[in-house]
Amino acid sequence: MDDPDERGLVERGYDALSYHYRADDAGDGQYAPWLAALHRRLPGAATVLDLGCGCGVPAARFLAAAGHHVTGVDISAVQVERARRLVPTGTFLRADATRVDLPPGSFDAIICLYALIHLPLPEQPRLIGRIATWLRPGGWLLATVGDSAWTGTGENWLGGPAPMWWSQADASTYRSWLREAGLLATAEEFVPEGTSGHALFWARRPPA
Repeated sequence: MDDPDERGLVERGYDALSYHYRADDAGDGQYAPWLAALHRRLPGAATVLDLGCGCGVPAARFLAAAGHHVTGVDISAVQVERARRLVPTGTFLRADATRVDLPPGSFDAIICLYALIHLPLPEQPRLIGRIATWLRPGGWLLATVGDSAWTGTGENWLGGPAPMWWSQADASTYRSWLREAGLLATAEEFVPEGTSGHALFWARRPPA
């Protein structure tokens, strides 16, 4: 399926499939060790940006419960409404991650889990560059991205009534984009999913 407005396809998909994707009371699942590792890297009451925050579960919920100040950004109105309800201490913005205006040097960490891959490919390195400016010196980026290059649409995603669209580069390309943004990739792992999977990156803005 071709859609001239991929953003609209993603937005409508998550509006329609929000509860198919994750229930209000979903557990931390595979996110648990990632979030615990991030928490160990952060100062107390850190500021954390969750790009593609979804309904706030589990990432924003975990970080807020750990005492951090969480700002979430998501393109889906349904997801943002749920996040505001499920994580009442967080701040959640309905916005396109590539267009949101945030102050430089304002976050101790930024997480972007399964979100970059919903953006048009040419916009992804530009967003990584902006992420680098939003981080404080020494700040962390935790991101899941493509392991192999692919762009396409899935019909009736998650067995629901709407399609979903993705676009991703391969892991080596993301590694290059991080480096070009001035971020140091400190760890990388493969996260299996079905017959394929994603790449998980830890990257850091060098300390001042």
